[in-house]
Amino acid sequence: MAGFFKSLIQRFTKPDIDWDDLEASLIGGDLGPRLALQIVADLKSRQRTLHGADIVQVAREHVRKILPESVPAIEPIPGKPKVLLIVGVNGTGKTTSTAKLAHLLHKSGHKVVLAAADTFRAAAVEQLTVWAERLQIPLVKGPPNGDPASVCFEGYEKALKTEADYLICDTAGRLHTKHNLMEELKKIHRILGRKDAESPHEVLLVCDATTGSNALQQAREFNKVIPLTGVIVTKLDGSGKGGVLVAIQQELGVPTRFIGLGESVEDFQAFDSKRFVEELL
Repeated sequence: MAGFFKSLIQRFTKPDIDWDDLEASLIGGDLGPRLALQIVADLKSRQRTLHGADIVQVAREHVRKILPESVPAIEPIPGKPKVLLIVGVNGTGKTTSTAKLAHLLHKSGHKVVLAAADTFRAAAVEQLTVWAERLQIPLVKGPPNGDPASVCFEGYEKALKTEADYLICDTAGRLHTKHNLMEELKKIHRILGRKDAESPHEVLLVCDATTGSNALQQAREFNKVIPLTGVIVTKLDGSGKGGVLVAIQQELGVPTRFIGLGESVEDFQAFDSKRFVEELL
């Protein structure tokens, strides 16, 4: 047992539970007010003496009901590239996650092309270039401050020409409050749609587990602009955070698809809800 649930057992050792304190603790674990209230109401309805282990058991039951038992794997589409659009704000580990996802797919035997469409930030393009060279994955990039949509368009052309299975586009780390940058994201969506009406096939939001409710707000805003098909949660290292992915699933119905557990390229894996509930939360 690790992280958040372990801290609950340590905190609530006595049978006379302070309900306000418990509610605050559940919200502090980033499960969100809605789920916190549901768990507290469930516990209050149980007419018996409760301890920390009971709280954890009930909380786990609620989390299990919310998280899907399994999420769809990223599978290639026969005859054309599958386009994965990676979105999120700066500082969440978006560019690194893009590279790690490319590595995961490449390691599985698939051909991948990367598009460095975060053209507003030279460091992001340089970072993805280094990753691409290290992982030996083709990369398309444009001039500094160039049109991100055109980089994605060229990336699609290259993926099509080389018969790649996947095109992964790293987009600008736009602040969700910046209207013009959100409009840029819509433009990328439109331009990709000209090559394939169903593209992008996946829109994955990168969230930092340690930012809590901010990550939920980011998910809300991005989902309004371009419907998300999944979340990549980074910095999920057992520190007791990570409940935000449960809140995102409950409120928006957007599942976590991948998690980042550390700095190494190998510290990135498909999300396993059972392992998350038992080990990481």
